[in-house]
Amino acid sequence: MQKLSDTFDIAVVGSGFAGSLLAMIANRLGRSVVLIEKGTHPRVVIGESSTPLSNLLLDEMAIRYDLPAVRALAKWGSWQRAYPEISCGLKRGFTFHHHVLGAAGIADAERGDQLLVAASPRDEIADMHWYRADFDHLLVREAQKLGVEYVDRVALERFCDYGSEVRLEGRRDGRDVAFRARFVVDATGPRGFLHRALGLAERDLPDYPATQALYSHFSGVGRLGHGEFGRTGEEVPPYPIDDAAVHHVFDGGWVWVLQFNNGMTSAGVAATDLCASRLRFAEGGTAWERLLDLIPALKEQFAEAKAERPFTHMPRLSFRSGKIAGDRWALLPSAAGFVDPLLSTGFPLTLLGVARLADVIEKDWESADFADRLREYGEKTDVELLATARLIGALYANMSNFPVFVTLSLLYFAAASFSEAARRLGKPELASSFLLCEDPVFGPACRGLFERARQPLTEGESERLINDVLAAIEPFNVAGLGRPERRNWYPVEAKDLFEGAGKLGSTREQIDAMLRRCRFAADRELILY
Repeated sequence: MQKLSDTFDIAVVGSGFAGSLLAMIANRLGRSVVLIEKGTHPRVVIGESSTPLSNLLLDEMAIRYDLPAVRALAKWGSWQRAYPEISCGLKRGFTFHHHVLGAAGIADAERGDQLLVAASPRDEIADMHWYRADFDHLLVREAQKLGVEYVDRVALERFCDYGSEVRLEGRRDGRDVAFRARFVVDATGPRGFLHRALGLAERDLPDYPATQALYSHFSGVGRLGHGEFGRTGEEVPPYPIDDAAVHHVFDGGWVWVLQFNNGMTSAGVAATDLCASRLRFAEGGTAWERLLDLIPALKEQFAEAKAERPFTHMPRLSFRSGKIAGDRWALLPSAAGFVDPLLSTGFPLTLLGVARLADVIEKDWESADFADRLREYGEKTDVELLATARLIGALYANMSNFPVFVTLSLLYFAAASFSEAARRLGKPELASSFLLCEDPVFGPACRGLFERARQPLTEGESERLINDVLAAIEPFNVAGLGRPERRNWYPVEAKDLFEGAGKLGSTREQIDAMLRRCRFAADRELILY
């Protein structure tokens, strides 16, 4: 075991899931690693909803770097078998409901006030909401088992660069403490340790609205699907509507509801400064109750709910670092920037960054290309953050124009489903960037559409924008998105992938083999369409 007075190859600051995962990977690559934590575990944090791409990235890294304990966490079924004691929530998709604040919630028979996008065909291979108190603690323990040095209760104050190594100085239990390392990775989140210690500048997200958030964890929350919103005629939704990342959208903001299998529910609201001011977010629980009074469906769902933690008010939600990597340090994407919880983009952005930084450490640790690879990592991280901000900014601009909001969302789901299928087919080069933002066709098309969507739209302009979005996703649409007959309910169906085989440069036989590998059907007997 390495002494803390020795020089480590890598110091990872922050032991959330991303920091612990990178520490484990670096350890597997033969690097000596110290993982430094300001607090202790278990601790409650938000940022909880995974996605198919997130879980696929987790699975890929677990295989590549021989982390079987991590691989079990990539699917609902394997998680339940391996770690039934680790709390999580079943996430079968993304549920959206539109509301007019203060108006009675009467469901639209044509489903114009909702959007359901399935992420998996069945529970066994579904995504999860990660109950971070349990999840992060598990990963810290696994990192320690592999030999990562872990030190908690450390308040780091200084980053001292001595050329060949860095000295991190701070206090632990009232005493001075220092760590020496050749390279430092910051996983402490927005405006974290290196942002402060290095005095990094903060840059704006262009054309993005100022937003705030208010949230807590609750017990006693009911099921929305048991009420009026769960009754949509004779048709059965593609999944139980609560087994999802549930979004309640209104003019200027949205509410999330994520239900865990331990009786807890993560819920909160993100909104523009104007909307947050009107609802008086700074008043905490009083503001939350005020919002529930304006949304009858949520008022009913939270009738017996109890906030188990004090409400957290974030007066500044978005963040973008002026610099992401240097000669002897790098920020993980979770520390480099943040946009909004909408669409659960934080996990895939962060895990893409972990994978890329791990690749740099694996291939270029002592090479002359190390600095260039770090610079490329920083540039790509920023490009993807900006692409995410353009998408979320366009969605905020259309929260009162739900048909446009729904269609803009399909740009995300088209890119995500195409990227997942490409990676599962062994063709990651088809989707090397988040949201396909660097694709020479899709990227520029999205930028133009988002610019139009941020402007005030007449009814005719809205209709033209909707049609143009549908045209833009068509070359990448392998999930049957935008089909009018589905009326805003999108299941995961094999036939959509078979019909989109050519878009992925694949044959129907290759699609069939891929679906069998990922156990798309329970009996693994798929009919080749």
